[in-house]
Amino acid sequence: MAEFFYKASDRSGKVLQGSIEAPDQSTVIAQIRKMGYIPIRIDAPGSRRRASSSWLDINLDFKLLNPFSGVSGKVLLAFTQELSTLIKSGLPLDRSLSIITEVTDHPRLKTIAEEVLKDVRGGKSLSDAFAKHPAVFNRLYVSMIKAGEAGGALDVVFERLADFLERSQNLKSTVTNAVIYPAVIIVVMGLMVVLLVFKIIPEFVEIFDTLGQKLPASTQLLVYCSDVLIGYWWLVLLAVLGLYYWFKKYRDSEAGRRRLDSLLLRVAILGDLMLKVEVARFSRTLGTLINSGVPILQALAIVKETVGNVVVSGSIVRVHKEVKEGKGVSAPMRADGIFPSLAVHMLRVGEETGRMEEMLMKVADTYDVEVQNAVKKFVAFLEPALIVIMALLVVAIIVPIILAIASMNNVGI
Repeated sequence: MAEFFYKASDRSGKVLQGSIEAPDQSTVIAQIRKMGYIPIRIDAPGSRRRASSSWLDINLDFKLLNPFSGVSGKVLLAFTQELSTLIKSGLPLDRSLSIITEVTDHPRLKTIAEEVLKDVRGGKSLSDAFAKHPAVFNRLYVSMIKAGEAGGALDVVFERLADFLERSQNLKSTVTNAVIYPAVIIVVMGLMVVLLVFKIIPEFVEIFDTLGQKLPASTQLLVYCSDVLIGYWWLVLLAVLGLYYWFKKYRDSEAGRRRLDSLLLRVAILGDLMLKVEVARFSRTLGTLINSGVPILQALAIVKETVGNVVVSGSIVRVHKEVKEGKGVSAPMRADGIFPSLAVHMLRVGEETGRMEEMLMKVADTYDVEVQNAVKKFVAFLEPALIVIMALLVVAIIVPIILAIASMNNVGI
């Protein structure tokens, strides 16, 4: 048995909180409902302790994987899930929003929720109220809410939004977790080089100067590099910052971004991974929008904005143009040659059977698995490659030192 902390609401909108001892979350939810309350949030054992030390959490929030900015994907997911639970329980919209403003812990999202509540009570639709905050609720989010309002199925749309965000978050976590270990290796590698260059080598040179021993050519080159880095570190830093600024400016330009994104897609292993991430994201987003009642042309226009790679985005633009002229989705995709043949074939089957949105979700599920396999393949390649690079750096620094020591022994010192 473990102690679970919960927040719940009664039918009047009053928020309650407490703790329940139970074997799992489903039992906690059942007990809360048995008491006549609506479960809003269940905190697993240890989650409060983790929240108090959240500064330790590594959050690599890639634009490629998170189309929503302003708040983290996890925070937006929790917000959507809680609002979905309240609306699905039959509470009026304004009361649901009122409860959300009370239970939301994120300061910015709490302020936005209060503004949305004020707008809804003032006569605005929920989609219009959300649209006033595009940094948090992008076109995809707002369009799905608008479609739900038009069809009288706001509870269903929120459930689909929550599912979409959860799957997107899982996709992001898959890639993020794969990047953490290589990132740690790179940091350790950098710290090791800094220690050798700024600490070990100067002490070594001092010993040789005391002995009056002439250093081998390779050791002299190493010492020269160390002296340059120590004496002109500020210049090296300025050069690095200058290169970063140039790269960022080039990356932000239309031509530069297109060239870089095209190059990334052609890189072995990494390009395959990035394309599969984009396909999974495209398929799930488009399928969710169509399934929620958003017209195909509007859905394609929205999906284009959520794609991170401009090459893939350009392909979607061309598909959008072809669909506008009365053609299907799969034929222009196949002609464009960007999307994998498996995805195109599955979409063609969906068009032929009239189950396009269902097939899009199957494509997304298929490529979620493909992304996991590609991540494993990428990590399997990257880890030994980084270790080899680290070993070469160490050898490049240590070998000249060993040669210098050997030269001391040769002269009988």
